Amino acid sequence: MRVMKEFFGKLNGKEVTSFILRNSKGMEMTCLNYGGIITRLLTPDCEGKVEDVVLGFDNVEDYEHHSPYFGAIVGRFAGRISGAEFELDGKSYRLLKNDGENHLHGGNEGFSHVIWEAETFEAEDRVGVTFSYLSKDGEEGYPGNLDVSVTYTLTEENELLIDYSATSDQTTIVNLTNHTYFNLSGDLKEDILDHTLTINSSEFLELKPDLMPTGEKLRVDDTPFDFRNGRKISDGAVSEYEQNILAGRGYDHPFMLNANNNKEIKLKDDKSGRVLVIETDEPCVVLYTGTQIEDNYEVKGVQARKYLGLCLETQGAPDSINQPHFPSPVLRAGERYETRTRYAFGVE
Repeated sequence: MRVMKEFFGKLNGKEVTSFILRNSKGMEMTCLNYGGIITRLLTPDCEGKVEDVVLGFDNVEDYEHHSPYFGAIVGRFAGRISGAEFELDGKSYRLLKNDGENHLHGGNEGFSHVIWEAETFEAEDRVGVTFSYLSKDGEEGYPGNLDVSVTYTLTEENELLIDYSATSDQTTIVNLTNHTYFNLSGDLKEDILDHTLTINSSEFLELKPDLMPTGEKLRVDDTPFDFRNGRKISDGAVSEYEQNILAGRGYDHPFMLNANNNKEIKLKDDKSGRVLVIETDEPCVVLYTGTQIEDNYEVKGVQARKYLGLCLETQGAPDSINQPHFPSPVLRAGERYETRTRYAFGVE
């Protein structure tokens, strides 16, 4: 188990460093201090062939100009906030409108677009890197000085653990996630339409045409949103169901995870045999099937296109600060925001 550091590039005069985490089983992950971006994740298929299973770039410039949040830490608030405003303890806060009339993924200079401090660690059975960032009071319109840390840990069991932690000196809102796009075919040989996904969820959030939650939870029964027993991603691409159509013939939806059972998510690619099992203590996972990926650039030598990868963003519900019956995103001074998501890679 070891960690290596390499120069990746420069951004606005600041050095961007890549951190390469390796175990003895052939798994390797590369991440950046810019946005905490996961650029590469190598795992073996059923024949032992090690290939990359995430979307990313080989240079800083592409991340700056093209990336739809490939591999990045998203915050302060993952997802959309309606009208780019919210009220907290009787005070109104206005945020940047960077998604039509709404606020998306923390703004133009959210956590995905900043340089983080980084500290690596090595142990016998795990290696990792902890990224730290102080988001100052008023940054992108949010209240409070928010001290954030995100730790990536690679284990000998081919697991990636992501631990999020944050404290604030004022009452604020927090909703962090990771925006990695997965494609288990390996080296982007295929799109993700033939991937099989299982989500332990009986309800998903209904969306408006602008992809903002209406506030209503819909049952998954008898819809292309019922992943409880596994189904192909392609079901949503060919569906005439209104919610699939407004998401660009796919999914861009929050699924509320069943709290009374194991909050498990499973993604499988039959051709490679690769399997990804995700476990989280978050109440929600957003399934996004890459329906807005533009085709005017390349990703690791492959033409970017719709359905090239999918995201499984474990988090709190989008717009939860404006939806009182959603789990609250409020973090008060002196309290600590803590959450963990585990990604276990294997073959079947």
